[in-house]
Amino acid sequence: MNSKFAKKYRYLAYLLIAPSIIIVTTFLIYPSLQSLYLSFFRSTPFGNRIIYVGFQNFQRLLTSPAYWNSLTRSIVFTAVTVFISIASALILAVVTNKKIKGAKIYKSLLIWPFAFSFAFSGIIWGVLMHPNVGIMSYYIQVLTTFEFNWINNGTAAFILIIIASSWRMLGYNFIFFIAALQNVSPELLEAADIDGASPVTKFWRITFPLISPITFFLLIMNTLQVFFLTFGVVDVLTQGGPARATDIVTYKLFRDAFLSMRTGYASAQSIILFVFVAVITIIQFKYAGEKVFYQ
Repeated sequence: MNSKFAKKYRYLAYLLIAPSIIIVTTFLIYPSLQSLYLSFFRSTPFGNRIIYVGFQNFQRLLTSPAYWNSLTRSIVFTAVTVFISIASALILAVVTNKKIKGAKIYKSLLIWPFAFSFAFSGIIWGVLMHPNVGIMSYYIQVLTTFEFNWINNGTAAFILIIIASSWRMLGYNFIFFIAALQNVSPELLEAADIDGASPVTKFWRITFPLISPITFFLLIMNTLQVFFLTFGVVDVLTQGGPARATDIVTYKLFRDAFLSMRTGYASAQSIILFVFVAVITIIQFKYAGEKVFYQ
């Protein structure tokens, strides 16, 4: 019966997965292979001819102080953004998951940032933190006497893109944490209450291990999204400045490919970035994945 069923609907199965295969091939596999091919060439200024240079683009890239500076800033930016976005979403999810007045309203408001693109979140925070007209920068200066001028100060600009990106990821993480917390067995928490466990002990000994699969999933997804999707924040706010203080690898790749027209050099960057992120993901699965508790 099963073999007859499989034969009857075999072509239907192929037909159903065909759109996904076409999309992945068109927008992922083919561009990746084309980037790998172009990474061995150098194009003329007008792009009308390419010259084979072998591994020269990779050698130039790996010996470039500007690229290592960009990669270092990207690692710091990703690590801090992922930590802030996951930690803040978890804290807010734990608080709003309790029986408090207006919890549904708070949950709805906290999900909103996920509806905006990274570029739009950059615009919002750029206006709020503008050194001349931004209301938040005004209150920061009044309360701390610190002038948050991210237009001229590289450190302030780096902090701003972290804030904008973390805020954008907040809603995404919050949705998953709320769903995970609602699936935690209340009987376990009640038993811990009877044993006299404190709220902190209950969270770290019961709640957090039970939601660790979701936390691990968010760690992977946040890392990938911050590495590849935060281009819009940098583009609308700083364009890599001031003085390359926010020149993360994706924006440097864009600048070399579409502004400097060095397609071979930019293609080599995309290959190295792909390998680098793949290695980070494997390391996360190797070490962080071992600490995940599956019920």
